[in-house]
This record gives sequence, C-alpha cells and structure tokens, in this order.
Amino acid sequence: MSSARPTSGSGLYILDTSILILSLRGDGTIRARLATATKLYIPSTALGELYFGAYGSPTRSAAALADVAALAATNTILGTDAVTADIYGRLRQELKHKGFSMPDNDLWIAATAIQYDVTLAARDAHFNWIDGLRAEQW
Repeated sequence: MSSARPTSGSGLYILDTSILILSLRGDGTIRARLATATKLYIPSTALGELYFGAYGSPTRSAAALADVAALAATNTILGTDAVTADIYGRLRQELKHKGFSMPDNDLWIAATAIQYDVTLAARDAHFNWIDGLRAEQW
C-alpha cells in the first residue's frame, strides 16, 4: 500500500467502489472519464469491497480476484490511519445530527478523500450530504 500524499489540484480523483465496478465491467463512459484524469487513487476501503465481491462471485471468482489484484498493482492505494479515523468519526456525528445515515464504508471512503484533499468520483448521491467533501457524480 502506498503512503503517497496526493497534491491537491484539478484532475486528481479518488474512486468510489461504484466507479471501480463500472470500470471493471468495461463501461465506456466511465473509462473515458478516467482517461482524462491527471492521477487516480483507490481507497483501501473500496479495494476491500471489490475483494469481497470477487470472493463471493459464484461463477467467476478467480477471474474477478485477478482483476482486483491487477487494479491494486497498477494504482496508488490510499490507506486509512488515525487521521482518517478522526475524520470518519466527525463525519458520522455530523450526519447523525443532520438526521442522515449512509453506509460505513462510504463514510470511510469520504474520510479518505477529505484527508488526502482529492475529489471523490462516485455514483452515490449521499456523498453530497458531507460538508467539506469535493465529490463529482459520474
């Protein structure tokens, strides 16, 4: 896992699981968007979700695992640490006060995006509930 610290700026994206799945499935629109990015990052939480799906595939587990491993080997993976945990806790509490809830893994992904100051590319509108998160709906 890389410990690289991204530099804020245009064209830098951290990818939500929804985008990664579409890319792995060969979605042309998503692949075209990815091709225009300056730098792409994958949060370790999203990578874990992909591995979970691959291990659970009833018909193509080996191929899916190979796809995820190749993705991990060719991209910068951003991990979580104590800073991410602090951001996650704050975000979860803020959402609770607003009367919103969202999947924990998505909160971890959002916290990672905020920590590393990169734009999150996703397909889930609930990311728009998070103050301070730059998110684009792809």
